[in-house]
Amino acid sequence: MATAQGAALDRKKLMADPIMVTTIVVLITFLTLFILYPLAILLIDSLYGDGNGLSLSVFKRVLAMPTFTRAIGNTLKIGFVVGILSTLIGLLFAYVEVYVRMNRFAGGLFKLVSMLPVVSPPFVLSLSMIMLFGRSGLITRFLLGIYDNNVYGYWGIVIVQTLTFFPVCYMMLKGLLKNIDPSLEEAARDMGASRWKVFTDVTFPLMLPGLGNAFLVTFIESIADFANPMIIGGSYDTLATTIYLQITGAMDKVGAAAMAVVLLCITLAMFAVQKYYLESKTAATLTGKASRARMLIEDKSVTVPLTILCSLGALFVIVMYICVPIGALFPTWGYKFTPLTFKWFGQVFSKYKGLKAFRDSFVLSLIASPITALLSMIISYLVVKRKFKAKGFIEAVSMLAMAVPGTVLGVGYIRGFSGGLFRTGFLQGLYGTGAILIIVFVVRSLPTGTRSGISALRQIDKSIEESAYDMGADSFKVFMTVTLPLIKDSFLSGLVTAFVRSITAISAIILLVTPSYLLITVQINEFAEKGAFSIACAFATILILITYGSVLLMNLVMKFFGTSRKIKED
Repeated sequence: MATAQGAALDRKKLMADPIMVTTIVVLITFLTLFILYPLAILLIDSLYGDGNGLSLSVFKRVLAMPTFTRAIGNTLKIGFVVGILSTLIGLLFAYVEVYVRMNRFAGGLFKLVSMLPVVSPPFVLSLSMIMLFGRSGLITRFLLGIYDNNVYGYWGIVIVQTLTFFPVCYMMLKGLLKNIDPSLEEAARDMGASRWKVFTDVTFPLMLPGLGNAFLVTFIESIADFANPMIIGGSYDTLATTIYLQITGAMDKVGAAAMAVVLLCITLAMFAVQKYYLESKTAATLTGKASRARMLIEDKSVTVPLTILCSLGALFVIVMYICVPIGALFPTWGYKFTPLTFKWFGQVFSKYKGLKAFRDSFVLSLIASPITALLSMIISYLVVKRKFKAKGFIEAVSMLAMAVPGTVLGVGYIRGFSGGLFRTGFLQGLYGTGAILIIVFVVRSLPTGTRSGISALRQIDKSIEESAYDMGADSFKVFMTVTLPLIKDSFLSGLVTAFVRSITAISAIILLVTPSYLLITVQINEFAEKGAFSIACAFATILILITYGSVLLMNLVMKFFGTSRKIKED
């Protein structure tokens, strides 16, 4: 009874606040218009695209295409293999860091490996793989004298995606292992169990839901990946590349919409399992924060081989990334490797319109990042601190973009806005402009910022904000002067994360970009497809420097102006 009365009072207070009501209405409109509507249009096109009313004829047509059915099987095969390999490698790295006493060198390598995929475009390792192990590869052809190798295809995609995504699993599982109370494992050791027995009977069952979570996240990332299969896939079809070619090659937008719906259904099913089943299981399985520090393994028979194995793996990944700036210094990749030259960096700006590409990418990402960060904090605030009927809708739709592959979203925006809303011409002016690219950047980065904001807001006591309301402040004043300063770190982190994700994005915008705008990632992809690896590496190197500089700047700002510093001083 008291709970119902409290909820009714909260709703009454909410309706009496015009700023909050307006914010909720605008937010629901934005989420509906730019997330739900494009996906709904894909479904409508798939069911009514043949012009004969409601039917499954479009699905029957695309499913009858051998290339599409083959692409489904190929995509699922790659997704499962990459998911398993990435989870196992990530588990090995996480276990070694949390349970094994390492030297500082190995610890530094681990941190660097976890950072590299964040600050680099998603297809950098594809370039490195081709340049090192391709037919004209530095290692295969010039060092080993192998001329008949083929790095393109299934194994090329699997290796590149595994190296790209396993750091994500490593970061997820590292946090999971740190939260396991060491007293549980020590009790088993005291009873005479071996380390292997403790791992298989205690540690592994405790982290099993987390392993499933890591696998599904990687599986979704793998099947939604567009750039790596496009560059290193060769003739090996995947769903993302097949959808892209169906639009750009066959000019079959309706067929591409049906293909996109199939891919969306797969990712949504996996996302639902990960979000609503495995996450709850993980929370229930862990014992909470560790009661004391874990006793690290110091036995050299264990520490030495594990540290060497993981360090070699980390070094290989780092060498793959280092290959990109080095590749930009060679006169002609595959034919002439000396003398080293900076001419490609010069031609990026003098011959290949690099200045426009970097300016357009930088400006659009710079506009999108504060919008994303602010929207994320507003959504987080509404979800955590407010009670109203549409709260579940806002949270679910804002997180939905995490499960939507970029290629699917791009097709949805083409079908949804090229002719205006529901083909009425309204908002048709968005299509082909920088505004629609900014909106895509915002939508793609929104889930990450929202999750960070929700975690931060749940740590703030409600009484802090209530005291401001009691002194006569409205909701806008409270949010800007009380709530936002308290979650400043999450806001700044979301700001830079949104910038990095936007400037390195490709799958969601490659179908939407027009000659009016040149984006760096699209340029890199274009030159890589042509085999112009040196100029592609020059573009990628400059992009990595920009994104890495942004992350360093964020860390500097948070160090001197962040909330955590003020708390320490107090």
